[in-house]
Amino acid sequence: MAKSTARQAKSGRATSELFENVTDPFDATLNDDLVVEHTEKGLKVVKNGSARSVAGFERKLPESSPQVAGEDVSLDKAVAEAAKLIGKAALPLYGGLATDVEGMRAALALAERTGGIVDHAFSEAQYRNFKVLQTTGWITSTLTETRNRADLIIIAGSDVFKLHPRFYETIVSPPDSMFEVTAPKRTLVFIGKGLDRGVAKGSRIGDVITLACKPEQAGEVAGVLRARLRGFRLKPVKIDGISLAEIDALAEKCKQAKYGVVVWAPPSLNFPFAELAVEQFAGLAKDLNQTTRFAGLSLGGGEGAVTAAAVCTWISGYPLRVSYATGAPDYDPYRWSIDRMLKEGEGDLLVWIASISPDFALPETKLPTIVLGTPGLKLAKPPQVFIPVGTPGVDHAGRMIRVDNVVSLPLKDLGRAELAPAADVLAAIEAAL
Repeated sequence: MAKSTARQAKSGRATSELFENVTDPFDATLNDDLVVEHTEKGLKVVKNGSARSVAGFERKLPESSPQVAGEDVSLDKAVAEAAKLIGKAALPLYGGLATDVEGMRAALALAERTGGIVDHAFSEAQYRNFKVLQTTGWITSTLTETRNRADLIIIAGSDVFKLHPRFYETIVSPPDSMFEVTAPKRTLVFIGKGLDRGVAKGSRIGDVITLACKPEQAGEVAGVLRARLRGFRLKPVKIDGISLAEIDALAEKCKQAKYGVVVWAPPSLNFPFAELAVEQFAGLAKDLNQTTRFAGLSLGGGEGAVTAAAVCTWISGYPLRVSYATGAPDYDPYRWSIDRMLKEGEGDLLVWIASISPDFALPETKLPTIVLGTPGLKLAKPPQVFIPVGTPGVDHAGRMIRVDNVVSLPLKDLGRAELAPAADVLAAIEAAL
């Protein structure tokens, strides 16, 4: 068993090793241009890092051992105890799901075998998108298309810099583009107060426009903008100080754009019925496509959320919140929300996967818990079983799906620690059932 879950010691690795074209698993945009050095003191981000990537790659791992009821045990014993708990459970919940493609595949296989529920911890934000995609559809761009073609970018009610520190550097104002036809200057529009404008700089940035409203009013601004683009007459309106004249001026910018993109991040839209705002953003892109080229671009999706939803869709046909209790995938975005189930006392075991960030702690619950987590994971109390696992792209190789859902990117093994991938541990638990 130990050979199937514990990674073999790397023989012959140099005391100092330089890795180029490293993919960053700590940011859902998966920037793949980092240069990271492995030294005797640990990993060091040498080039193209952000505060988030530096914190992730350079974090010093505390000593960690498999545990049962807070006591150190062998990996074999922890796996056996986890299998015992899962085998007894009538409705196990597989949550967190902060892992890579292989880890998510293994989680789904175990859920199907044991009649469990699968749901990512960040799915509430994702469903602000899913509800719109399922009901009205949308036209979306990619990071590459936006970087190379957009001459108008609208940031709608979302603090993109907070979620993706290098988005403006790599996408909005990169030093070059793939196509000579790309406009040398692009207009950047912020809809919402408090959005970081200080990063809106560089040779590619032309006009910078701000429509200062509350973030929850960005959808309302988009709705009025759509109405004016369609030629509807409206009484003079003010949305938190934004005048109709300002919206009309933006409408003209949109009509003149050769390739416009409206950008939003569901985690930033944390207010009731936020899916209605997403519907307006997506509708704006569809409306403008009748006369020019316009698209949406959704961001967010950290901690492997995009990967979890994509893999779940490939395998089950549904985007998370899937139950295998009947032996077949059953999709219900309300009933199988693990967050709701925990609050209402449903389910009888929580299996939490958190292999990326130490802050991805499991929610408060009275259920017995099994945690597959990165060493140093913040836990309020010891779970019934804790098994330390490696971080994809740092401790082992893997793959993750980029935030725009169009490509999977390879993750390198940088040799930080000898920790088993979550996929291996989950497979070992399934084998022990």
